[in-house]
Amino acid sequence: MKEFFSSKKFLIIACVAAFLIGIMIYAAVSSSNAVNSAIGAVFSPIQKFSNSISNKVSETLDMLINAKDYYDENQRLKEQIASLYAQISDYTQLEQENDHLREMIDLASSSDGIVLSEPCTVIGRTANDIYGSFFIDKGSKDGIEYYDPVVTASGIAGFVTEVEYSYSMVTPILSNEVSLGVYCVRTGETGVIEGSYELALDGMVRMVYIPLDCEMTEGDIVITSGHSGLVPKGIVVGTVGETFIASNGLSRTGLITPSIDPYQLKTVFVITDFDGKGSGYEE
Repeated sequence: MKEFFSSKKFLIIACVAAFLIGIMIYAAVSSSNAVNSAIGAVFSPIQKFSNSISNKVSETLDMLINAKDYYDENQRLKEQIASLYAQISDYTQLEQENDHLREMIDLASSSDGIVLSEPCTVIGRTANDIYGSFFIDKGSKDGIEYYDPVVTASGIAGFVTEVEYSYSMVTPILSNEVSLGVYCVRTGETGVIEGSYELALDGMVRMVYIPLDCEMTEGDIVITSGHSGLVPKGIVVGTVGETFIASNGLSRTGLITPSIDPYQLKTVFVITDFDGKGSGYEE
């Protein structure tokens, strides 16, 4: 210890301490701004560091002391957010229900005597089916029957081809199992819609048995004729693309793009009854 007090390190520390003490004493009895500024420059970093430590300590103490209050406030905010999310969900559901009601009114007014099911949700699709067959959440308990037409406000989607108690399968008009009587709105020319595997790859069907002298052109709208008794008259089927003479040379064939893409459907309606149902001929 004696060696330390007699060492150069001790002398340096003592000199620095004496210098700082001298400055502080001088500042206390002096009114010189220059001295005060010099002292402030020397001790300013120390003061800032001290304030920073003090602030951190205050924040930590505040969190420890008021932790329960902060927790309760956080829980209240979470409950408010959950309530807002619930309100948004209710509003979205109500908006969807209103859209469905508007669709039902539009569909029902398109033909006399149409009876529609409740909105049906698409709940699944048939794997690896090029035609886009899908399942809906309504079945025999909801009044759904085999080969009831399935529609939206945009037109006909297909027909119910399998009915279970609580769900059904729908086969779109792209399928080669579907045959449907139609006519052109603008020209009145009639024909029959048929699907095929090849055309389904391009999302199209063909309209056959069109008169050779037909005046249909690209973009014309084709709707159901209603003659078969399978579907009401006036439901949109699609639009006309190319037309050409059939291989037999006795009629023309047209390519039709359906108004509905079965892969995009989320909600549909089933026509469970309509005036003239079952009274026509099979196509």
